[in-house]
Amino acid sequence: MVAIVETNADPNTPLIQLEQVGMAFGRQRVLREISLAIPRGQTLAIIGESGCGKTVLLKTIIGLLRPTEGQVDFDGRNLAQLGEKELTRQRIRFGFLFQQAALFDSMTIAQNVTFPLRHHTKKTSEEIRQIALDRLAEVGLPENILNKKPAELSGGMRKRVGLARALALEPEVILYDEPTTGLDPIMSDVINELILSASRHHPVTSVVVTHDMRTAQKVADRVVMLYPLSRLKPGDPQILYDGPPDRIERSDDHRVSQFVRGEAGERLMEMRQQNGR
Repeated sequence: MVAIVETNADPNTPLIQLEQVGMAFGRQRVLREISLAIPRGQTLAIIGESGCGKTVLLKTIIGLLRPTEGQVDFDGRNLAQLGEKELTRQRIRFGFLFQQAALFDSMTIAQNVTFPLRHHTKKTSEEIRQIALDRLAEVGLPENILNKKPAELSGGMRKRVGLARALALEPEVILYDEPTTGLDPIMSDVINELILSASRHHPVTSVVVTHDMRTAQKVADRVVMLYPLSRLKPGDPQILYDGPPDRIERSDDHRVSQFVRGEAGERLMEMRQQNGR
């Protein structure tokens, strides 16, 4: 059995709550006054250009980073107030698909997928193997890859193995960090479909960090766009957009519409001004 953890039974309480979260590394501030409430079952996409703090925000949600300001609550509990042992127990409720899949190179695919099951459950070897087969089948991978090493697989297959591992413990939350980066358009859409499938077949809350508008518009119920602090005026909100994906293209904020359309004109002018040209 998976270790039992305390849960907040009130379905009206957001599963994840960020209140005025700020993050700085030395003198470099990355996040400022971020407030978000993520309901259970929602798929939230966090978009924005490189350097706006998307991955840092993702890491604060799972407690890998502790904010320098504000607080992050998971299921009604302030993560910063939990001891390391209890924080580890709460993280079992998360699945994490890393940007480069982050598979263990020295392990087989079977060992990678079953790693969380072997460390966090008391299931038998046969039960663990069956779960691995079920999760691999769910992401469209055959049984004959079980004894292969990650280096023997394509980038898209490694991403799917990473998703199978993230699903192994039947998490309540899945965090996706740039799930389609480095993939061709067809494989990117395969990953998008698998994200949708995971949401349909599991009672899961999802947070997807991406710069890919096709991913955001296809998989998300809600989109939040961050902007780099270095390009904001003091007091300007870092969240430029928070709403449904089908309305983002009609945003009145030109910075949002430029990002959605991939227009570089204004940014090129800024870069030339910075370089004194």
